Amino acid sequence: MQHPPRVVMVAGETSGDLLAGLLLDGLRAQWPQVASMGIGGPRMAERGFDAWWPSERLAVHGYSVELVRRLAGILRIRRQLRARLLGGDRPDVFIGVDAPDFNLGLEAELRAAGIRTVHFVCPSIWAWRAERIAKIRAACDHVLCLFPFEPELLARHGIGASYVGHPLARVIPLEPDRLAARRALGLQPEDEVLAILPGSRSAEVAYIAPPFFEAAARILRARPRLKILVPAVPALQGRVARAAREAGLDDAATTVLAGQSHAALAACDCTLIASGTATLEAALFKRPMVIGYRMHPWSWRLMRRKQLQPWVGLPNILCGEFAVPELLQDAGTPEALAAAVLGWLDARQGDPARIAALEARFTELHHELRRDTPRLAADAIRTLLGA
Repeated sequence: MQHPPRVVMVAGETSGDLLAGLLLDGLRAQWPQVASMGIGGPRMAERGFDAWWPSERLAVHGYSVELVRRLAGILRIRRQLRARLLGGDRPDVFIGVDAPDFNLGLEAELRAAGIRTVHFVCPSIWAWRAERIAKIRAACDHVLCLFPFEPELLARHGIGASYVGHPLARVIPLEPDRLAARRALGLQPEDEVLAILPGSRSAEVAYIAPPFFEAAARILRARPRLKILVPAVPALQGRVARAAREAGLDDAATTVLAGQSHAALAACDCTLIASGTATLEAALFKRPMVIGYRMHPWSWRLMRRKQLQPWVGLPNILCGEFAVPELLQDAGTPEALAAAVLGWLDARQGDPARIAALEARFTELHHELRRDTPRLAADAIRTLLGA
């Protein structure tokens, strides 16, 4: 390719904006004059991205009428974007960053029209949605994968893919500074600290926070000197604080933070954490954890039927074993959650070899995931474009 490529990207939510920003760094290193546009957020805008629509327009919150209204708007944006790209605004490559429900169908239509397509973040076909493999094969010329086992899995189905590492492994230091994090949060070096992360979505807080906080109240009765940190997304901080008080947690022992999840994970001795990307962050901070999750019973039945492997938490999936406990749905009672957390806290004194073995495995995992993601992703796109 003689000229810098024209790249259209679609990124939804904060995580997609972060990934797309890293990819733009790599593309600009390859082609300083690269032109990028589409749907994106502030990190992308900082890198010269021309946002035809802001990524927040793809976010869906709420239920019933609000949900229908937002979905109608999202579908309208998708139709307008498709028409623009298939008309006079054809790009050299279209890159869908996560948001598979929005991007995969659009990618399939663009690819059928002769536009090269890349999907950044392999959908979790290895965990829940095996039926998506045919859609990915139809939609994507290439997939950029965050986990090392994914390219081989996709290759079995005739899908080109590259492993580019997980960007969190570069953001989080190999040796987190626990003391510095404690100083920043007003904690003492000798404090025993539990971080509780009950999820970042409204429904997660509704279902997960009550049993988590009831478990924490039990733990606090057994260890009254314990300090509890609860990072919460700012929009839900008030709800999270109320749920903590309703469970009987003492304000003197409990601090509900506005964000600061990385500081809390760096500072803590153990974390009680909702299944999701945060569990991978906890593993990269080398912290013992108990993974829990709850959802509406009907949603749980549907998810269980689609589950393809025995693990749900990312650290366990990546380690290929139950490296840390998972207590999901009905198994995640306050009593069981409290007992599992106390097991880790007790091990710091009574079984330090257990803690050391977990930290060593998570350090190994950190090295496996730590790659030059911007360069590797841009190299794969350059190869696709034949540049």
